[in-house]
Amino acid sequence: MLLLSGTGVSVIAALWLLLDIAFLISLFFHVLGDCARRSSPLCAIFQDLIRYGKTKSGRPAWLHCFDLPKRWFSHFYYLSVFWNGALLWLVVQSQLFGVEIPQWLQSLLHFFNKEPQQKISGGEVSTILALSLIWLHSLRRLEECLYVSIYSSGVIHVAQYGLGVAYYFLVGITLLDNANLDPKNITVSDLAFQVHWYHIIGLALYIWASVHQHRCHVILANLRKNKSGKVVTMNHVMPNGDWFERVSCPHYFAELLIYVSIALLFGLGHTSWWLVVMFVLFNQSLAAILCHEFYNEKFDNYPAHRKAFIPYLF
Repeated sequence: MLLLSGTGVSVIAALWLLLDIAFLISLFFHVLGDCARRSSPLCAIFQDLIRYGKTKSGRPAWLHCFDLPKRWFSHFYYLSVFWNGALLWLVVQSQLFGVEIPQWLQSLLHFFNKEPQQKISGGEVSTILALSLIWLHSLRRLEECLYVSIYSSGVIHVAQYGLGVAYYFLVGITLLDNANLDPKNITVSDLAFQVHWYHIIGLALYIWASVHQHRCHVILANLRKNKSGKVVTMNHVMPNGDWFERVSCPHYFAELLIYVSIALLFGLGHTSWWLVVMFVLFNQSLAAILCHEFYNEKFDNYPAHRKAFIPYLF
């Protein structure tokens, strides 16, 4: 803690930096290494840790004891809706109605974040908007998990489940890094005067990416239904339409854009949040590459022009 405070790096930023490095190394190790084709126990463990759902296959039986149902992804969004919703409520109460932040939350923020005097760009409206968009994103994803997505018997690793729980707990804490949460009585008109051009661009990008991500999830779900909407198969079918025409995993690309849009709300000046964006980039890149490899192996006629993650790039 003393070392971190002496370097001006918050605990939350240090945690994200470590996760960024871990996933960047994993990404390079998978792309440049030959571990996917080796049968050593270490390679088997590594592949089991980075894969989930349809990309998990041909594993040693002893690794199955670490499996959890992929449909448990909904747990992450339950947590985020309640936790980040609670943070949003407390911040609104503090900034608009002068209610002091509870002591337990002050202690938590003091542990994870830097001194609150160091303000982030955009004022109170940036923090409230960012928390609101994360909450709305989690609410939509929860709705999609419960009512749109059709899960097969796919699994995730227990370590991936733990990371997902920690991720959505830390996201809200990260948004409050460097925010001045002293009780205020800001009016709605005061917040309106804080709005800048980057808030408009960030909100527009968020809506655009969210709409396309939802469309892509609907496309994936419809692959397992007939025209009347009845689920008829759990097999994996090649997706087409919308952003699937350019990349194998457009829903992952949309996720990255959503997190970039939130960075825009702070005028690109929230350093800790950019570390979250980098985590999403590395994490979703790895998942997209694994999925792209799966599609190319499964479908002989898979479109050669499709990239894995980012259109026209990779």
